[in-house]
Parts: sequence; structure tokens; C-alpha cells
Amino acid sequence: MVNRVRRQFRRFFRQARTVNNEPVNRASLAVIILIDLFILFNVFSGLSDISRWPLSPYQAHPCHEPWAGYRAQTQGNRNYDILRSSIRFESEPEFSWATNYRNLAEGHLGEVSPVCLDYAATADGLDTTENRQILASLAQVQESIAALEQENQTIRSQYDSTLLEQIAGQPPEQSINQVEARQARAILDRNNASLAQLKQQQSDLQTQLTQTQASQQFLTLLNNDAQFQPLDRQYQRASFWYPTVQLLFQSLFLLPLVGLAWAVYRFAERRGYGLVALQSWHLLVIFCIPLVIKLFEVLQFGALFSWLSQVVVALLGGLLFLINYLYILLVPLIGYGIIKFFQKVVLNPRLQVAGRVQNHKCIRCAKKLRRGDAHCPHCGYHQDVECHHCHQATYKYLPYCRHCGTAQELEV
Repeated sequence: MVNRVRRQFRRFFRQARTVNNEPVNRASLAVIILIDLFILFNVFSGLSDISRWPLSPYQAHPCHEPWAGYRAQTQGNRNYDILRSSIRFESEPEFSWATNYRNLAEGHLGEVSPVCLDYAATADGLDTTENRQILASLAQVQESIAALEQENQTIRSQYDSTLLEQIAGQPPEQSINQVEARQARAILDRNNASLAQLKQQQSDLQTQLTQTQASQQFLTLLNNDAQFQPLDRQYQRASFWYPTVQLLFQSLFLLPLVGLAWAVYRFAERRGYGLVALQSWHLLVIFCIPLVIKLFEVLQFGALFSWLSQVVVALLGGLLFLINYLYILLVPLIGYGIIKFFQKVVLNPRLQVAGRVQNHKCIRCAKKLRRGDAHCPHCGYHQDVECHHCHQATYKYLPYCRHCGTAQELEV
């Protein structure tokens, strides 16, 4: 088994650097490698583009994130916070949530959730004269609060310095600080009283904003579990399957290229077009590399991994590292099974040798032979084996001796 795998590797590398079984010169090999790198870059670019073609869970359900954040918030005024983040007309007067959500589906496969389109239309309805006036008043109050807090911070930071100036008997007009030490406490108390009033006014304005008609419609929609709980299930299901869906589309991009490269390689090999066979072999390898990488990615992040994570969490209380143990055990076993399948079915010399012998081709490389050639002039492979009964040379891998007809002990 090991020798067979070693032979396959030698054959792989020989095909990657020979034309008609003759080594490629270094200049030509450098050109081929540059072409390979250029094509590999474009393959990954195409994979990136096609993986973004189906709408992602976020794009299909763009209102799920703000809704989930709103429902999960336990501190502060969540009604005001969600309204403040949804109102964009101050900084972006032309902004529209509905237009923004509809644009997410442009150039993509799929459509935006109708619940989110309704959410966007309601969010756009927050742009009212009443809400604008409340926000303008809030902005003025917040500026006043910020100014007073900055003044208090400055006084506190300078207090030690002014106290030392007072102890040293320095005249007030020569001080570099904002206030004298004896005045600092009075100013801080006055500012704190003003801050308390302003913060109460700020709280009242925030409550007033949440009670306007447009805001109440928006908050009522957010608290409508009959709409958002099915949306949450759709989002979770889409997130579960999205990596697998991406692999499906990436496979649709890669498999035609793999098939075409393989067909060109086989055609060129049969016709003896050495340079075409070499280049198509390189292309075949290049197209298979991203396919293998994406397959490993979906095993690590796709639906199977998500399902195993849920099983581990349910049975073992979140010991997710056990999934890695499972993969370490299963992947080599699966790989071993795939190798055995290719060796027994796809690349089995016993299944290929009959047709090659009938067409006077090399058992290993399938190049044309002349009658009587014991060794292939293209790859040097010995075509015969000694019959254990009559000791005459007969074809390898064929079940019976061509001279005496005795059944042969075929290599495994």
C-alpha cells in the first residue's frame, strides 16, 4: 500500500514537470508557475465573488441584529437607545432605511425579509417635526452637560495647585489656574446642582421622545413577538446552513473547471500533445486545491460542525474541544476509505490493464508501445511478469498466463 502511494506521488510530480516524459527546462517551468499563480489568484477571486452571490443571513434579515440587541439590553433606557440609533436624519438627511435594505438584495440571490422591510419603513417614519424638535432640545441639553462636566473636571485637576498658591500667599491675579481654592467648592456645588437639573431635563426629553406617535409605532413593532420570533428562527436556520450553501455555489464554480481540465488532459495525453497535457495537468491541480480547502472550511465551520456543537453542548455541557478529537479520529478514517476506493475502483491497474494491453499501450502511462516492448520507452515501466507455472513472461495484472493459461497470483 505504501509503495503504491509512493508511486502515485512520483507519477504526480513527474507529470507536473515533464513533457512527453522529458523534463521541462527551467525557463518554461518558471513561465508555467507564473501562469499557475495568475490562474490561482483568479480562481480564489471568483470563489469570493460567487460565495457572496447568495444573500448572507445578515443581508436577508438586516433588522435581526438591532432587534436582538434591543431585546437583550438590560441596562439604561433601551427604548431611547434603539430610537436614537434608528434616527439618522440629523447626520444623513437623505438616508432611508427602506432604500438601504432593498439595496442589500441587488446583485444577489435571495430577497430581504418582509418583516425587515416593514421595520425599515417604520424606522423611516421616525423622521417627524416633533421628533426633530425633541432631538434639537436634547442636543442643547447634552452640550450644556458636557460643558459643566468639563469645567468640574478642570477645577478638580487644578485644586491642589491653587491650594498651594494660597498657602504660599501668591496674589490671585498671578495665578495660572481657573479659580481660587476657596471658590472651588462653591463653584463645584453650583455646577453639580445645574447638572442634576439638566440630567433630569435630559431624562424627561428622552421619555418624551419615546412617547411620540411615530416612536410608539416603532416600539410596538419591535415588541411584536408574533413577527420577530419567526424572523429569529429564520435567521438562526440561515446562519446554520450559510457556510454549506457557500460551498455548494463554490463547487458549482469549480467543478466545471475541474471537469474541463481533466477532459483536456486526457485528450492531450491520448493524442500526444505533451505541452497541452502538462498545462492542463497544472490547471487540474490548481482547480482542485481551492475545492479541498473549501471542503475543509465547511467541515470546520459548516452545518456539520454546527450540528456537532449543538450535540456536544447538549450532552457534555459545552466541552467543544471534543469535536476536535472527533474530527482527528474521523477524518483520517474517511481519507483512508477514499484512498482505498480510488485504489480499488478508480485507479486500479487491474481494471485498466485489459484495455491498455488490447490497444498495445503501457500498463502504467497508457502511451503507445510497439509489439515486443518489454519496457515502456516513455516511462520505463516493465510490462511483464514471470508465470509461476510455465515461467514465461506474461502481462502484469491480467488474471491468466498468455502462454499456458494458468491463473496468476495478482499483486494486491
